Amino acid sequence: MSATRVEFALPTPRRGLLLNRAGWLAVAAALLVVTVLVPVLHLLVPADSMFHMSEYSVALIGKIMCYAICALAMDLIWGYTGILSLGHGLFFALGGYAMGMTLMREIGREGNYKSDLPDFMVFLDWKELPWQWAWSDSFALQMLLVVAVPGLLALVFGYFAFRSRIKGVYFSIITQAMTFAAMLLFFRNETGFGGNNGFTDFKRILGVPLAQPSTRTVLFVLTGLTLIGFYLMARAIVNSKFGRVLQAIRDAESRVMFTGYDPLSYKLAIWVLSAVMCGVAGALYVPQVGIINPGEMSAAASIEIAIWTAVGGRASLIGPIVGAFFVNGAKSWFTQMVPEFWLYFLGALFIAVTLYLPDGLVGLARKFSKKQRPEERA
Repeated sequence: MSATRVEFALPTPRRGLLLNRAGWLAVAAALLVVTVLVPVLHLLVPADSMFHMSEYSVALIGKIMCYAICALAMDLIWGYTGILSLGHGLFFALGGYAMGMTLMREIGREGNYKSDLPDFMVFLDWKELPWQWAWSDSFALQMLLVVAVPGLLALVFGYFAFRSRIKGVYFSIITQAMTFAAMLLFFRNETGFGGNNGFTDFKRILGVPLAQPSTRTVLFVLTGLTLIGFYLMARAIVNSKFGRVLQAIRDAESRVMFTGYDPLSYKLAIWVLSAVMCGVAGALYVPQVGIINPGEMSAAASIEIAIWTAVGGRASLIGPIVGAFFVNGAKSWFTQMVPEFWLYFLGALFIAVTLYLPDGLVGLARKFSKKQRPEERA
């Protein structure tokens, strides 16, 4: 018998083909909305006009876009790599605290105690800034920490976890344990991070008052551009050879190892990138919302990121963004109209998605669109 060679051909992405025509049109529309439509409706349209976009609406959408960045980061590691993290709220909070520290320093002597130290330090009888606040008077260095602190923590944690081949539910548990431990640490007053109250009462950013409508609009535009940029970056990663290896690790890690690839380096790289994305989201979140405290590290906060991703649709990139807007938009409406039913709705939504919509809202839309098209015949 003659030996027959069997080749398995994985479709490789064509270089330069990041999105199709419809995709680029959608990105262009999103850019137009973020950079032109919303600023015009908020700043130029009179407040008594029905087309005016209120400060509350701008802040709410800006906050949800920060959440969408976290959901997109979760999709890269969960949807495309098969790693379910229940600790991404920690990376989000660390980025927020790094931003909050420089905003607290910009308050200066306008605090309640008229001191160069933040009010909570004066209240606790601190005489000087602790070591972790050494760079807090430099905006540029603090922005470096927004990226470096979540990234380094993810690098160290991920290296030991992935090298030990911890996966599945065990990995989810230890990520939540890490987040819970960090939350307890930040609750302590002696750590120098504001304890239970965290940081709030911000006045300025880079010397510009935060309360100005123009400042809030600029923060909104920056957040929107960051979300679009991260989406395009994630799309490029997924369509690359690196992304195909990640998906192979998700589906059959042992086979990937047998073919000569080292899953550790691939998993660690996407894990660190995902953590950095959440840190950037946290830094954009704080000046728009006006507060950061250890509650952002709670177990519920990290679980919600996974819920946004699942509801929107894993392994789709656009799905987590849709899920973040849908869930948080529903949360905003429910907590205003019928706050006592919000948690019931969230639980029912997650159960329905788990049982009947494994591909999320985006998967449902795709199935519906296929039914609407005429069947192709060979």
